[in-house]
Amino acid sequence: MKTWRGIPREEIPWYPTIATDKCTGCQTCVDFCPNDVLEFDETAGKIIVKNPFNCVVECSTCGKLCPEGAIRFPDEAAFSAFLEERIARQAAEVRRIVTADGSNSKRSTGGR
Repeated sequence: MKTWRGIPREEIPWYPTIATDKCTGCQTCVDFCPNDVLEFDETAGKIIVKNPFNCVVECSTCGKLCPEGAIRFPDEAAFSAFLEERIARQAAEVRRIVTADGSNSKRSTGGR
């Protein structure tokens, strides 16, 4: 399982969404992205998100390259708040585990 900063990638809501009403199917995004996130749908003549969790967390270059502005990513402030909460929760869980097993709760003071 892929992780990012210790968080399972599938739990991180960072990936593009396509505004199909704006997408012209130019494939600039598909040509750019090396991670197989996007695909051209021949039937619709539009881009679709094929593998959302292959997207590099915090990368939004395909959206910046889209000449029609058809690619969107999560709101940065909301995403930062999500990450802060997740990382804090993860740190609290680590502290709970360490405290529960006592491995770091009493350190040797060298006889003092």
